[in-house]
Amino acid sequence: MDDELGWTLDFYDFHQIHDAAADDERLREFGDVLARAQRNGARHGTPILLSPSGGADPRINLFFRFGSVAARRPRTWRRYAFSLVVWLDFLETRGRSWDEATPADFDSFKHWRITDHRNLQRVRPTSFDTDRAGLNTFYDWAEQRYGVVNPVPTRRVAENHVDDAVAAGGGRDPIRPAGSPRRQVKWLLRSAFEQWRDIGLRGYGFDGRRRPGWRGFNEDRDAAFVDGLYGTGLRLTEWSSILDVELPTEDAAGRFPKAWLAAACIKGGRAGRTFRIPRSVVNSVAGYMDPREGSRAEAIERARRAGRYDRIPGVRIVTGCNRTNRTVYILTPSGRTPISLDVLAPEERLRLFRTTDAGLEPLAVWLGNDGMPKQAHSWEKTFQTANTRIRRQWAAAHGKDDDTIECPLWARPHMARHSFALKWFSILSVVWSRQLEGFTDREKRDLREQFGDVWFQLATLLGHSSPEVTKDWYLEPFTGLQVDYVFSLLDEEERATVDHLMGGVVQDSGRVLTAVRLAEDSAAAEQNRDGER
Repeated sequence: MDDELGWTLDFYDFHQIHDAAADDERLREFGDVLARAQRNGARHGTPILLSPSGGADPRINLFFRFGSVAARRPRTWRRYAFSLVVWLDFLETRGRSWDEATPADFDSFKHWRITDHRNLQRVRPTSFDTDRAGLNTFYDWAEQRYGVVNPVPTRRVAENHVDDAVAAGGGRDPIRPAGSPRRQVKWLLRSAFEQWRDIGLRGYGFDGRRRPGWRGFNEDRDAAFVDGLYGTGLRLTEWSSILDVELPTEDAAGRFPKAWLAAACIKGGRAGRTFRIPRSVVNSVAGYMDPREGSRAEAIERARRAGRYDRIPGVRIVTGCNRTNRTVYILTPSGRTPISLDVLAPEERLRLFRTTDAGLEPLAVWLGNDGMPKQAHSWEKTFQTANTRIRRQWAAAHGKDDDTIECPLWARPHMARHSFALKWFSILSVVWSRQLEGFTDREKRDLREQFGDVWFQLATLLGHSSPEVTKDWYLEPFTGLQVDYVFSLLDEEERATVDHLMGGVVQDSGRVLTAVRLAEDSAAAEQNRDGER
């Protein structure tokens, strides 16, 4: 398809420093474009799609402004919007309008997206599955609002389950790609995670040495962030929206200090919840936030010198915080106004600042190079960049081009959450089995009814609404777990013993990523073993 004829996609940014529309004579006659957009239902992060001719079809853009989709998070909007653009571009090549599309068009789209050799940007079935679910949601909305026929031959998607198009009655969605399993769960053992982090984000090579010329300006930030994802089990949006007043204080005791996750930052959250942060992560984040040594302070100083904070529209000045009842106090025209942290959504948190002797300072923990609060979706790019670095290092070590060799080490943000779940399922299974030694089957059932079992405890750690939700995602992958390890492993750092336990869950399944070694390293290790014999 010709990129010059394609649809374009942008997102409203109500936190922008400079209004580009003010420099465009064609737009100035419309007055304050952002104010008009807000009156028409747009919010920060709302997508806007423009046709190849430069016009906007209001029916498409209203999809993100009114109805159930408008109540979802910007991350969901982005996923739907990108799927829509690919679909609209495809229809453009067929001379078909989106409201005239037929099931035959969608069948051709599926073939082109996954199989057609003429498409040099083919995707895996799992990626197409995301397109399918998003388009089905769009056409379901358009069918009810405008009477447009849904060309996606799929079963209805239950509300709040856009990634699962299997009807309640069971059976496989007929249009779902055969290569797209219902649960895409993969794990990183601790050794693999640390290798991925060190090579992808900290400038090391597969030989364990720093790469020449490495300049890790934000190395401490990126390493602390991914350590937090892996150690807390939080979702990307949840961990990226944390404020400094929600982190454990320096005097917090224990190996896993408690922290608070606000309701407005939780996927479908009705109430906030407590989560635990490993001490190692607390220390890592503290290093990044150190006012003298950390990169966060440097980013803030750069933003102050450039005057960025002074030009952010809608800044809210926080004058204090009560950690006990999780309330911040915001300066308003009527005075000092309390507001619960639980109602502050991720996009609102980008505008929370405090006044210091040196100037304004954001409450958001994670900042970009320019000192501005870093949005959740931008971390996807961090993972992509890390994967690219690792693939190139792997290819270079084998003397090949990175496009001709497959690297066995990679990561996506949600794999950290899956790995967290696997680790704690392993540990909790050991604890539970020890607690029940000597009990009869009847007594074990009574204990489960009173205190819950492993799934109940795991659901609490993951923040799921019920153990059934946890089982729905993790039961099948965990069925192979056999635990006969000693209770003392809980007193050790999560290294070889827990990794070995976790590896037993899906042995030979291809779902567990382990640390990898170069061929010469393996040969050297074998020679050492021969010498020892």
